[in-house]
Amino acid sequence: MRPVLPLDVAAAARALLALPDAERNVVCQRMLAQADAADRYVRRTRKLHPHWGNGTLLAAARQWPLAGEKSFDDRGYRDCTMMVLRHLDQRAGQISCKPA
Repeated sequence: MRPVLPLDVAAAARALLALPDAERNVVCQRMLAQADAADRYVRRTRKLHPHWGNGTLLAAARQWPLAGEKSFDDRGYRDCTMMVLRHLDQRAGQISCKPA
C-alpha cells in the first residue's frame, strides 16, 4: 500500500460512515487489502488497477459510496476515523508502506 496520508484516512472513514455499523469492520479490512493489492498491481504492471486505482487508501475508498464530509464533532465519523487508524496500526508490521 502507498503511504497513508490524512486525506486517505478521511476518505476511508467517509466510506465506512456510509455503511451500517455491522459492516464497517469487514469493509475497512477489505479497503486496506484492496489498496495493498492495487499497489502491487501498479508496481508490477505500471498501470492503474482497474477497480482499486493507484494503491492508495484514498483510491480504494473511492470505490465505495462516501458519506458527506463531516467534522470530528460527529461521533459516527470520529468512530470510523478511529477504526481506520486502528486497522492501520494493526497492519503496520504486516504491510510496509513504501515511499512514492
